[in-house]
Amino acid sequence: MKRIWVACVLVAFVGLGSPFTAEAGNDSTVAHWRFSKSEVKSGSLDGGKLILKDRSGKGNELVLVNDGTDGLLNWSKDDIARKFIVGSLDFHNRKSLKGGQYFQTGKDAPLNGEAFLKGYTIEAVIKLPDPFTRDEYSGMGILGRKGSELTITHFKQVQWTGTPANGKKSRVFGSFALPGKKDWYHIAVVNDGKKTRVFINGAEDFRQNASTVTGLLAPNKGVWTVGKGSGKGSLFAGSIQEIRISDQALPKGKWLIPEPRKNNLRSGMSSKGHLLGNKENYNFLFVPDPQKTVRYMPALFHQQVKWISTMQEKLNIAMTAFLGDMVDQSDSARQWEHSSLSLSVLDRRRVPYITLAGNHDYGLGNPYLYYYGPKRYTDKPYYKGTSPSKFSSYSITEAGSYEYLFLSVDMGHLKKDLPWAKKVLKEHPGIPTILLSHEILTSDGTFPVDTNRGNRLWEGLVDGNDQVFMTVNGHHQGTVHRIKENRFGHPVIQVLVDYQSSYNGGNGWMRLAEFDEKHDKIRFKTYSPWADSISEKERSYFDAPYLTGDEHQFTVPFRFKERFDF
Repeated sequence: MKRIWVACVLVAFVGLGSPFTAEAGNDSTVAHWRFSKSEVKSGSLDGGKLILKDRSGKGNELVLVNDGTDGLLNWSKDDIARKFIVGSLDFHNRKSLKGGQYFQTGKDAPLNGEAFLKGYTIEAVIKLPDPFTRDEYSGMGILGRKGSELTITHFKQVQWTGTPANGKKSRVFGSFALPGKKDWYHIAVVNDGKKTRVFINGAEDFRQNASTVTGLLAPNKGVWTVGKGSGKGSLFAGSIQEIRISDQALPKGKWLIPEPRKNNLRSGMSSKGHLLGNKENYNFLFVPDPQKTVRYMPALFHQQVKWISTMQEKLNIAMTAFLGDMVDQSDSARQWEHSSLSLSVLDRRRVPYITLAGNHDYGLGNPYLYYYGPKRYTDKPYYKGTSPSKFSSYSITEAGSYEYLFLSVDMGHLKKDLPWAKKVLKEHPGIPTILLSHEILTSDGTFPVDTNRGNRLWEGLVDGNDQVFMTVNGHHQGTVHRIKENRFGHPVIQVLVDYQSSYNGGNGWMRLAEFDEKHDKIRFKTYSPWADSISEKERSYFDAPYLTGDEHQFTVPFRFKERFDF
């Protein structure tokens, strides 16, 4: 089974920078485990009763637990390119199995009663399963003790739940979604006695929880589990190489991997690329849900829009479509004003663009219609009409050898606007059409999945109208695509693109579709002008201008003359 590597830290890094060699001299270490054959104190995987050493020497050995299903662990030959560390332990737990295997500390381990009143740093080096499917792996625990646990969420976000030593309400601290495949990560959760911070490869999450957590609840007989959280969540799947727990907030220089190198881009990322193959080609640009950048990083969103305005002619961008959720909170006038003022740059430069509403845009008094309703487009010749609800619209633009119709159908008024959308297509036969709606496809973490709204749009609008050759949506965190045949036996390209839970709320990544009529291809690319503006020395591990994995960059063969011969 293929797997994704992740260095998980409630602080630990993987494979970037110099190896940490002074572990024995770190007096703050209260428990330290390496998951390799050389660290076995007694027993074996095959023979049972496996016990792993505690490298801190403080008596916190780990004991293997078989809970319903055994035979799910094996020693890996993988090496994370760190000296003195070879191998790891592969976990093959999954939700569809009854039970599984994990480790726990002994009932008398000193770690069980540790309250961490002065703070803590917890480190782990792990790898996630590939493919990561949400139905099998979401919610799985990496480690924990009753009241506190480190887990992986539905969107591959690291989530640390900490319950204060006084036992009062627990607090949740999360990270952005873990991207990529076969990558090493340094994920850190560090508590200084009050504030808790989450890092991945040295990069801090863009949303910070200001809640105070002093110490951790240390319940009576509260053993620590590894490969399992403290609650009823699923068991861990993937690989674990190393976990270390310290009783104070360690600075980066004392982490297992000190000061993770910032400018080492992960696999699936690149600092170089091109966005237009030749001057005869043209682009359509899709901007996925900007809600988090508008709320948390408005300067990023403004720069993103400014780049569109300056590069529209150079890159032959015939239309830019914003895929919904123009704000994160519909009752925030500040967010609406920033969103609208940023797009006014396109108005002034007469750059063609369209918007559609997302679920975050509906609110009292219909703020979306106030800022992005039909009145905004009265002076735009490409904007041709709006639906009875005023939320859906259609536009027509020329690009290359064709006219293209962009049909935006609002997710919240689908029943009301669907007859109108059918009428638009009937009145414009023969015009190649791209259907936009905030929700069409979703993802199970790896593969495309139909939504109820997507099925209604397919059955009621796409399947029977051959001119619709592409659908694009956001709404669901993830990036997947597929080619689906309509009832005429012709291909319809379907694309989901949404980075809102990723680093910096999307980090300015946008999806370009370059139409190459000469070579009968459509090339999809993902680019961030924000990341491109950061010097290589200042870039974090995740600041890549170009995303190059198969889910972010791909080419679709497309016979234009045949497909558009309706």
